Amino acid sequence: MEEQKKQRIYSAIQPSGMLTLGNYLGALRNWVAMQDEYECIYTVADLHAITVRQTPADFRRQILETYALLLAVGVDTSRSILFIQSHVAEHSQLAWLLNCYTQFGELSRMTQFKEKSISHADNVNAGLFTYPALMAADILLYQADRVPVGHDQKQHLELTRDVAIRFNNLYGDVFTVPEPFIPKTGARVKSLQDPTQKMSKSDANPNAWVAILDKPDDIMRKFKRAVTDSESCVRYAEGKDGINNLMEIYAAVTGKTYQTIEGEFAGKGYGNFKLAVGEAVVETLRPIQATFADLMKNKDYLQSVWRENAQKAEPIARRTLAKAMKKIGYIF
Repeated sequence: MEEQKKQRIYSAIQPSGMLTLGNYLGALRNWVAMQDEYECIYTVADLHAITVRQTPADFRRQILETYALLLAVGVDTSRSILFIQSHVAEHSQLAWLLNCYTQFGELSRMTQFKEKSISHADNVNAGLFTYPALMAADILLYQADRVPVGHDQKQHLELTRDVAIRFNNLYGDVFTVPEPFIPKTGARVKSLQDPTQKMSKSDANPNAWVAILDKPDDIMRKFKRAVTDSESCVRYAEGKDGINNLMEIYAAVTGKTYQTIEGEFAGKGYGNFKLAVGEAVVETLRPIQATFADLMKNKDYLQSVWRENAQKAEPIARRTLAKAMKKIGYIF
C-alpha cells in the first residue's frame, strides 16, 4: 500500500531576543513533536524583525543564537527543514506580489499594527504596516497545509487565507489555502509577576519571565519571587492565577496531572511548591543549554547546516513563486 503523504506544517519565530520558557512550552516543544507526524518547515524570521530598529551586531548574534537554540531544543534537520528567512530571496519577491493583492483596509485592521504603532511611535514604517503580506508569502510559498497559531497570530492567518483565496479565484489553483493548527499540547505560560498576562521577554520586569538560557540560580530566584495568593493551598481554581500558572508550568515539565500535583503538595506551603517548580524547570532546560553551548562553539557547523537547509527550502519556494508570476503574466 502506498504510504499516505504527510501534511506540511509551516511555522516561524523571530530572532528578537532570547527565547523564553513560554516560547519553549507553548510552541517550540510542539515543533519537535510535530516532526513525527508532519512534514515540517521552520524558519528564523529575520526579515520580520527589522520593522523595529536593530543594532547590527546584536541582530547577527540573535539570529545565530535563535538558530542554534532551535537545534538544541530538538528540531532535527534530517526530518525537517530549518532555515533563515533572508537566505531564501523568494520570500521578499512573493511578499511584493501579495502586497498588490492585499487591500489597504485589511492591513489597517490588523491589531498588531495598531499596538506596535503605539509602542514604536517614533518608527511607524511601511514594513510595520505591510508585514502581514510577508507573513502570507512565508506560508504560501511552501504550500503549507496547516500553520500552528497562537491567539495573537489568528488574525494574520485569516488574512493569509483571504489573500490565497482571492489570488486563486483570479488565476486558478496556485496556493494551498492553509488551515490553522492548534497543537494537542502547549502550556499557556503566563508572567511570573502578572499571571493575567502572557510571559514575554519584552516585559520591563526581568523577574516576570524565564529565558531558556537563564542560569539555574536565576531561574530559582525568579520562581521564588513568583506572584501567588494569600491562601497557601496548592490547587487549581478560578481566581488563583499565580498558582494556576505555576501548576501549568510544573505539569508541562513533569507530565503530572493537576490532581497529582495537588496531592503531592497537600499541607505544604507555596515556598516548597515554588522551589519544586523552579528545580523541575532547571532540569528540563539543562540538556538544552548544554547542547546550545556545544553548538555555539562550532559556528562552522551551524553555518553548514543553515546553508544546506536554505538549499532545501529554495526549490520549493522557487516553484511556487514561478507559478504565481506566470499566472500574473510575467515573462520567463
